[in-house]
Amino acid sequence: MTFSEFKESIQSGLVDAPDGLTWQELRAAKNLAYERPCPTWVKRLESEIGLRRVKGSSRALVWILGNP
Repeated sequence: MTFSEFKESIQSGLVDAPDGLTWQELRAAKNLAYERPCPTWVKRLESEIGLRRVKGSSRALVWILGNP
């Protein structure tokens, strides 16, 4: 999977979930093979598509698109 494919997959998954999703939920919904996302790619997503990761109700971070 290229970065472009990863970006499209994450972006399309989060557009459909305005309240955000955890990595595990995204991974399951988009059939991603990665146990954990690449930190370099996550940083790129933060600047390119406005990805934010915020603390959820549990230990997991919730991935959300857009500004705070």
